[in-house]
Amino acid sequence: MRVKQFKAESKRLLELMINSIYSNREIFLRELISNASDAIDKLYYRSLSEGITGLRREDFYIRLDVDKEARTLTITDNGCGMSKEELESNLGTIAKSGTLQFKEGMEQKEDIDIIGQFGVGFYSAFMVSEAVAVVSRAFGSDEAWRWESKGVEGYTIEPAEKDGHGTTVILKIRKDSDDEDYSQYLDKYRLRSIVKKYSDYIRYPILMDFEKTVPKEGAEGEYDTVTETETVNSMVPLWKRNKNELSDEDYHSFYKDKFFDYEKPLRVIHSSGEGAATYNALLFIPGRAPLNYYSREYEKGLQLYASGVLIMEKCPDLLPDHFSFVRGLVDSQDLSLNISREMLQQDRRLKIIAQRIEKKIKSELALMLEKERETYEKFYKNFGLQLKYGLYSDFGIHKETLRDLILFYSSTEKKMVTLSEYVGRMKEGQKFIYYACGDSVDKIDKLPQTEVVRDKGYEILYCTDDIDEFALRMLHEYDGKEFKSVSAGDIGIETSDEDKKQAEESKDLLDAMTAALDGKVKAVRLSERLKTHPVCIISEGALSLEMEKVLSSMPNAPENGVKAERILEINKSHPVFPVLAGLHKEDPEKLKEYTKLLYTQALLIEGMPIEDPVEFTNAVCKLMAEAKGR
Repeated sequence: MRVKQFKAESKRLLELMINSIYSNREIFLRELISNASDAIDKLYYRSLSEGITGLRREDFYIRLDVDKEARTLTITDNGCGMSKEELESNLGTIAKSGTLQFKEGMEQKEDIDIIGQFGVGFYSAFMVSEAVAVVSRAFGSDEAWRWESKGVEGYTIEPAEKDGHGTTVILKIRKDSDDEDYSQYLDKYRLRSIVKKYSDYIRYPILMDFEKTVPKEGAEGEYDTVTETETVNSMVPLWKRNKNELSDEDYHSFYKDKFFDYEKPLRVIHSSGEGAATYNALLFIPGRAPLNYYSREYEKGLQLYASGVLIMEKCPDLLPDHFSFVRGLVDSQDLSLNISREMLQQDRRLKIIAQRIEKKIKSELALMLEKERETYEKFYKNFGLQLKYGLYSDFGIHKETLRDLILFYSSTEKKMVTLSEYVGRMKEGQKFIYYACGDSVDKIDKLPQTEVVRDKGYEILYCTDDIDEFALRMLHEYDGKEFKSVSAGDIGIETSDEDKKQAEESKDLLDAMTAALDGKVKAVRLSERLKTHPVCIISEGALSLEMEKVLSSMPNAPENGVKAERILEINKSHPVFPVLAGLHKEDPEKLKEYTKLLYTQALLIEGMPIEDPVEFTNAVCKLMAEAKGR
């Protein structure tokens, strides 16, 4: 029998399709089942458009059969079938698609949803097969034909026998090798799991025979082995059903089964879109963060389906990083099944879908914040950190999306508040939104730098996460109000003339203390923010003390760390100040010792490391001994 050559470019093209387009071999079954579904769709469409009687939707099926001894896997459908010419045209030319031509020729394209478009998927069968045969009989024809190929060498085509219309694809599965277990594709239970993964929502039943052991009638304790035909796919996707038909339990069960979570989701988002991109989306906001969520191992992404057929288990392009906690899926008939991930990234419709999903998630979170505050705070406890990372990342391009979703603990409300709520409570004449940074709420409560701000009755936002100040700096302002750290050099509270005069009179003392610290601080100043504490450290410039701590702790930080411009502030009203003034005149060396002690004390209050703990301990002991001597 004469072997015909493929009309497309050759062995190299087939090798590229098999090895590059598809990243794992199990995809072949998805492709062949999708082709079978297309064939049934075509015939069903013809029955509607041409008024063909005797064809009922419930009579269509796809069937999988396994012969382990012969090492064959057979996929059968009762769709439109192919004539000899169609076999040669569609299978003899790589990347020639009868489905695409059919779809382009339909008058009412919206009435039927066809999966394949590029004609590439069929050849994925050669990833697992040493030979592929296709026996097909076109609807309305008395003739059947057998197309057969062993791959790049070409193909043969000859008359065949077949009962009824449709197509049968017979795969001669390869023998196992050291690297590949091809026999798994002869295991019915493995095949069923692949169907459930990729083709669970094909609209026609996918049938398989399974042997089962049942009690033997009339013989207690004895059993018979019987063969039962099962439908192994669900057929109707949950996300394509009317929302009014679904209960919370339906959604929650689907989520737990599909995404392997024992806890129900906090929010279900069931939406769809039409126009430039048609899609259905079923999204879930989890009730807890996965253990690896804030690690490099976590992979974001939504399941991506094309007309109910799984294209990608996790499509990262559908979710922005700041909403990476969302789980779920997107199903679109506008996306082609037979395209690689690289092509998906360039797909304009995919980008449109991603933009709409981002807006939908944002609106649902805003609604939860407004209507279900307790639920939102539970969500925020798990994923609020990710929202704040989103504020800071990508040079702040997402801040308009996220700024109304973030929460901070309030010094006055003693609970989490939004920026909008803070601004709505601002005192008359208050110019800034004040914040303070620290490891915990308790530690921030005790910070000396907060005293004057509290004394004015101003609310303070507590920043307890490393990212917080970076995010607020990126925001810069909210509703026209600039953010201001209580540890900033200028906190926007005016200095009285009397205070200015005292600072001028104390200039020599402050200069002497600055010199004593030998470059550790930019300056020593009298403080306008301290009321009861003797001393504190503040910073000037773009880098704050909290930023210094965060950046210095990073793995790639400079050897000597990152340094903020430090200012040591002294409380002029504290009993220690006249002691310092007296030492400046009577004992300059003792003033140096006291200055170093106060500086180290300020570092400890701020939660910053001290350079020489032993020196500090000895200085304290020396001071105690001198006090006893007096």
